[in-house]
Order: sequence, then C-alpha cells, then structure tokens
Amino acid sequence: MRLRLLLFVVTVFGLSVWAANATADPTAGPPICSSAGTALSGPYQNLTVTGNAYVPAGDTLSVSRNLTLAPGSCLDAFSLSTVKVGGDVLVGRAATLALGCSPGALGPPIPQPPCGVTTTTDWVGGNILADHAMTMYLTDVTVRGNVVSVGGGPGRTLDPYINFPIKENTIGGSLIVEGWQGAWFGVIRNHVSGSVLLARNVGLTTGDGGAPDSTEVVDNTVGGSLICLANNPMAQVGDSGGGPNIVAGLKLGECASL
Repeated sequence: MRLRLLLFVVTVFGLSVWAANATADPTAGPPICSSAGTALSGPYQNLTVTGNAYVPAGDTLSVSRNLTLAPGSCLDAFSLSTVKVGGDVLVGRAATLALGCSPGALGPPIPQPPCGVTTTTDWVGGNILADHAMTMYLTDVTVRGNVVSVGGGPGRTLDPYINFPIKENTIGGSLIVEGWQGAWFGVIRNHVSGSVLLARNVGLTTGDGGAPDSTEVVDNTVGGSLICLANNPMAQVGDSGGGPNIVAGLKLGECASL
C-alpha cells in the first residue's frame, strides 16, 4: 500500500484512524461481480472475502472487527440487506466493494431497482481503506472514521466500463480519493464531518452533448475543507443537476466555485 501517501494525508488532515480490537438474486440489480459467488450472512469476528460473494436481500452480515476484501475479490452488498462492521473495511488491489442502497444509488433520487424506495442502514465503525481497488460503490453508508482510496480502477479505458460512485454517505472523518482511473467518478449528496480531497482522478465518460461527464462533485455538506486538484475532467456539476456544496472550511482548486 502507498503508506507514505496515507501517512501524509493522515497528518495533513488530522485523520483519526479508529482501531478495531444488492439483491437476493445478484442478477436482479446491476451486475457488480462477474458471478454471484458465495452468499454471506450471519455474525463473524473477522471476515476475509476471497473470490466473489454477495449479501442476499433481507439478510444481515455482521463483522465485529475487520472486513477484508482480498486482492481481486468482489463483495456485492448493493442490495436490500444490512451490513454492520465494527472495525475497518480493507479493500485490496483490484477488488470491488458495493455497499448500501437507496433510491438515489443509480442517479437522481427516484425509485429504481434494486433499491426501490428503500434506504439501507449499512454501518462501519472504523474506516474504509482501499489500496488500488478496482472500484467501490458506496451508497448511504454511515462510516464513523475516514474513507480513503488510493489508486486503482481499470485504467484509462471504457472496457470494462467501471464507475466509482460515492453517494449519500455520512462520513465521520474525512474523504480522500486519489489516483483512480475509469469510466465515471462522482461525490454526490454526502455529509462529511472532516475534509474532502479529490486529486488526480480520471473519468472517461461523456454526456449526451459529448462533454466530459465525470468528476461530478455536488450537493455535499463538508465540515472541513473541499479540495480538488488535477482531476480529468476537472471537478464539475456536469449533467448531474446538482447544486452547490456547503463547506464550512475552504473550497480550493477545481472545487473553488462548486
């Protein structure tokens, strides 16, 4: 893991790292993993996911300590399930995490499968830390600590077509996404108690008019500062239809006018 970068952002943003001592039929929603894999539910102390796995709708996955996604693994909890993690969620290289569900998961807040009109109550007591993950789909998750993603994505390609949405989450610490590359990336309708840093991310999707349609940063409430640097395209409203971000600290870089 790029520990130097993580130590840097922990120092700069004063992050507190908390120490910790989708659908019943995955095909009913957008495809997350290459196959359904293993159904997961019930209590665990620590859990490491290898290969593909999912949490069926209506079930609860409870991990009292840490949930780890091994390199190349995939966990599809983009369902009307409940996931509770007492410690950290650690997402390895080329792994995919889908967590949480709400009417706004796939676009504007309108009822659509697999969430319908339901908002789930997934919860992480520590941090979500991703080291060159393929992607994460984070929707309406409560995270007591920080969300940090360094590197990752499929690269500068639309094949495979991979998005990285961070929508409607409540984050007690800070949110940092640095160096992800793929189809589309956005930070929309989140409540972040700390600061938000979005840097060197690349999204290749274009909108209906042919304009770049990634790096949409709208409708967030930020207790610290909002900093956007060297993203391609630059942080923007795009065609999201979203409004300005409410920021208690500074708006810097590309996000100065958002």
